[in-house]
Amino acid sequence: DKPKFYFTDEERKIPMSIAENIAAIRARMDAAAIAAGRDPQEIKLCAATKMNGGDAVREAIRGGVDLCGENRVQELTAKLKEDAYRGAPVHFIGVLQTNKVKQVVGKVDVIQSVDRLNLLEAIQKEAAKQGIIQDIFLEINIGNEQSKSGFSTSEVLPLLEHIGEYPNIFVRGLMAIPPISKKIGDNRKFFQEMLQLSVDIRAKKYDNVAVECLSMGMSDDFEDAIACGSTMIRVGTAIFGARDYTKLHQK
Repeated sequence: DKPKFYFTDEERKIPMSIAENIAAIRARMDAAAIAAGRDPQEIKLCAATKMNGGDAVREAIRGGVDLCGENRVQELTAKLKEDAYRGAPVHFIGVLQTNKVKQVVGKVDVIQSVDRLNLLEAIQKEAAKQGIIQDIFLEINIGNEQSKSGFSTSEVLPLLEHIGEYPNIFVRGLMAIPPISKKIGDNRKFFQEMLQLSVDIRAKKYDNVAVECLSMGMSDDFEDAIACGSTMIRVGTAIFGARDYTKLHQK
């Protein structure tokens, strides 16, 4: 039988537990990797835990995700306080304001969403103050969308030429959120551009840089991302179900 990459609309309506969802995602990840001639063990599953409480995060970790990704500083702080991430690394994957850097640096394993120079500088300053080296990913605005932050592909190599000026930062990878796709396969060109950018970076020798990870692909497009070289997918809805945004206004 051919590997099945996508659930039907009817299958999506069947309620499943978080652990069952993770098992289903793992099967899809494995099928996508094998179809691309890749080792499934190369690809990590990051649970995007935004708007999910500590109990759901713990269930996801028990269900076998490789790490958790948090979007909001307030949620990160609260879940760290209740030890919700025990047993898994935690990455920060959301927009980070410079005035909240001190609440994130040293608290997470990786800050994936480093999308501008003044944020890089703020992380360097706080990491130096704490006497640590903070691992980061550079966020790339791969679709050159005005509505999104991130470095353009043309900015990355010149930036890395000077990354040695930030001795308390280590660039471990690249992250991208491509434009919303209208149909399956639309984002492959953006994922392929990210892969080529990572190849270009690895071909050079930069201080404080080892692009070990390509964080790209989410619930709706991670098979395509895996086919194009992703080593980490960030999945929220397919693990936890649709987020209830009305809760944001119920305070």
